[in-house]
Amino acid sequence: MTGMSVKIITLIEDSPGEDPLLLFEHGLSFYIEKDGRKLLFDTGQSGAFLSNAERLQVDLSDLEYVVLSHGHYDHSGGFRDLCEYAQRFQLILGRGFFNEKYSLHDTVHTFKGNNFNEEFLLKKKISYRMITGAIEEILPDVFVVTDFPRKIAGEKPNPRFQLLSGSSFIEDPFTDEILIVIDTPKGLIVLAGCSHPGIINMLEAVKTRFDKPLYAVFGGTHLVDASEERIVNTVDYFRKSTIQKIGACHCTGGKATEKCRSLAGIFLEVKTGSILNFD
Repeated sequence: MTGMSVKIITLIEDSPGEDPLLLFEHGLSFYIEKDGRKLLFDTGQSGAFLSNAERLQVDLSDLEYVVLSHGHYDHSGGFRDLCEYAQRFQLILGRGFFNEKYSLHDTVHTFKGNNFNEEFLLKKKISYRMITGAIEEILPDVFVVTDFPRKIAGEKPNPRFQLLSGSSFIEDPFTDEILIVIDTPKGLIVLAGCSHPGIINMLEAVKTRFDKPLYAVFGGTHLVDASEERIVNTVDYFRKSTIQKIGACHCTGGKATEKCRSLAGIFLEVKTGSILNFD
């Protein structure tokens, strides 16, 4: 790990950044460059992240990997547009990624899943695979992690997230949710998409499996519709952990973000265009 260099650029997020010409939307996309190797984590809900990448002088034409955190539109919606620009990467997905995902409001189910399927990938000759292990190393010291034990009682996916199974709807267990871990000399850098299985559940799984301290956590924590108690417990977890940098964004929600800002010296504003460097 000597001399390791990691750069993380937020190509798109819900909040505007310092550059007013960058587009923003409800979605998330991280560009990651480690020791010259390139990968993309999520693609936002549209092709807007491609425009931002061009303005930020990020070349996505030679990506080695694209990792999609789960099958919701705000994380996979820009993938079709990416395939018009680059195709030589390998796509990494979690089990159940192509399940038909919906959101329930009152009695109405609204489709919230992907705008592409496996037939599209075959037509575009995109190399892809579902990860089968709990941890898989895709680049040196860069891992995808899935299969998160649900140990924290207060961390349950919102029942409004559902799957269409046959002719009926069932609660979405989010078996497809995956995150990225970068093993650095300072500790583990974790990138999360939406953390539907619960951010504490996911971070505890990472700690157990790697047996190394958490150093930084960035991405969505899905506290936007969480109770006050869950928000307080989550921020308290961050405070008591080894985490030295926390950039909770996207689906974290305004109330939880304000609570996170109380983590003086630890909290970072991760917005569209944010650039994070680690050496």
